[in-house]
Amino acid sequence: MNINQESDYAFRIILMLSKEGLDNKLDAKSLSEKGNIPLRFLLKLTRKLTQAGILKSYRGVNGGYAITREPKDITLKDVVEAIQGPIIVTRCVYDGKACSANKAGHCSIHKALYNIQNTMINELEKVNFDKLKNDPW
Repeated sequence: MNINQESDYAFRIILMLSKEGLDNKLDAKSLSEKGNIPLRFLLKLTRKLTQAGILKSYRGVNGGYAITREPKDITLKDVVEAIQGPIIVTRCVYDGKACSANKAGHCSIHKALYNIQNTMINELEKVNFDKLKNDPW
């Protein structure tokens, strides 16, 4: 599992909007400039975050983006999954039929990777944007 640049940018977007508060919005240009995110890339990410229900998009002259729930209810896991899909360490952990050794979840490697994946998911769930918004960025 690689938390990629897209997720890093998405973390920035959610952090900036969390600092603004639940009912306040920022326009794409401001988010792009404050977060040092290329505008075209930012628009792609905000579309994914909106589809995932993390952001709300407002159109028009006074348009922009706002978070849809309290920062304490948005985790790093939520953002990674919105941008990259399910958190999977290796295919065989996700789909036993994908095991090239034909062990389908019965090998020590599979069990170890499954535990690592669960640890990663649990750690990402522990960090919410309410915890992050008051720290320097």
